[in-house]
Amino acid sequence: MKKDAVMFAGMAPEREEEFVGNFAMRLSSVQVIPLSWLEPADSPRLEGESVDHIKILSQSNTGFPPIIVQRSTMRVIDGMHRVSAARARGDSEIAAQFFEGDTANAFVLAVQANIAHGLPLSLGDRTKAAERIITSHPQWSDRVISSATGLSARSVSAVRRRVSDLVAQPSVRIGRDGRVRPINASFGRRLIGELLRQRPDASLREIARAAGVAPSTVLKVRKRIEAEEGRTETEESRAGAPRPASRTSPAPNPAPAPTPAVGPDSEAALRKLRKDPSLRLNEAGRTLLHWLSARPHGEAGEHAVSCIPDYQVETVMQLAMMNARAWQRFAEQLKER
Repeated sequence: MKKDAVMFAGMAPEREEEFVGNFAMRLSSVQVIPLSWLEPADSPRLEGESVDHIKILSQSNTGFPPIIVQRSTMRVIDGMHRVSAARARGDSEIAAQFFEGDTANAFVLAVQANIAHGLPLSLGDRTKAAERIITSHPQWSDRVISSATGLSARSVSAVRRRVSDLVAQPSVRIGRDGRVRPINASFGRRLIGELLRQRPDASLREIARAAGVAPSTVLKVRKRIEAEEGRTETEESRAGAPRPASRTSPAPNPAPAPTPAVGPDSEAALRKLRKDPSLRLNEAGRTLLHWLSARPHGEAGEHAVSCIPDYQVETVMQLAMMNARAWQRFAEQLKER
């Protein structure tokens, strides 16, 4: 059997996931591969494999369900007990399915598989797994991570609060249906307002899809904006014509100062800020450092762009533009200070 032939055979065509994190939809058909090809698992089990469970499996005369293997690394995602039992029985091959995806998503799939069947994960295993998934997928909602780890959404929320000082949390979350939702309603209304102003000819459904909300919510925000603009126009008309200009010509507005470019010393400046105890020893300062560190640049920025699915590009672009404007206002406030 040729390794290359199996590595690329039987792979089902990739399709958009119906729910966020439903990676089982992206598994290949079942194939038989040599045990010698496999690498050890990145297991969510803190205490490793169970010798007793391996012994029980090795004494079974029935075939094992297929294991799951990450195609790019040949690392076992789910089924290390079955692999060890097969080796103990003297087997040379095992049934497997391949997963196309990166290491972070492979770990999520490992947790999902281990809570669905086989030797159960302990509470400590699932809690530690939730910490890791929140770190690698901070944009996922508590309910998405709950469905992946078997913890309650409330427990996931508690874990998120514990790791919030280490991982910058986004202002939006992606739910199990794949829709993007703001964490607070005011942010959602601002996002809808920005989209309506930038795309005045777009339909309610297009704006709703980009903002991750219902069309009825977009309609409410649009009516509110129209009402506010109507009140503004009425107030301006009541104010009458503008007063005649003074004989003394006003001084021309000064030209805006050029925005300083990010030079080669930006990383050195950031390292210096991280060492400042007045910033790193209080919550507000740590939050600022997270903000300053979370900027796309170099290969990391290119990788982030390439990993965004096509159906989320519009949403990410709009959020990036809003964040850029927020940073501009932040810089202006610092200048005034």
